[in-house]
Amino acid sequence: MTIKKTAVILYITNLALLVTHEIDSAYWHEWKLFNLPGGIDLFLILNFLLIIIFLFGLPRIMEWKKYADYFYFLLAFSGIFAFIIHSYFIFTGHPEFNTIVSWAILILTFILSVVQLIVLLIMKRGL
Repeated sequence: MTIKKTAVILYITNLALLVTHEIDSAYWHEWKLFNLPGGIDLFLILNFLLIIIFLFGLPRIMEWKKYADYFYFLLAFSGIFAFIIHSYFIFTGHPEFNTIVSWAILILTFILSVVQLIVLLIMKRGL
């Protein structure tokens, strides 16, 4: 398997994990954790926009066209950020996301995001 095919698989899998995490976030009322004004309505609009952005990047990733590396990095960064911020919430006593499946999604997202960054570095250096 080529490095670009690996990159595509990582992107799609990590995107699926992040979308699954956002479904979990709706269950846990994540907008309350972030004190997001607008409640569920703004939360849904923001998630729609994020998913559209990442789906817009998918064809660029698949053929590694212009700006593919930006979309790839943005998704990896989002996964790492999600893991860090939710770990903070859990370790500061918030009960949200403290189930085995919620943790598994966050941990897998973090691992895939780190692997994505390594793959991106390999691709940029031409290794």
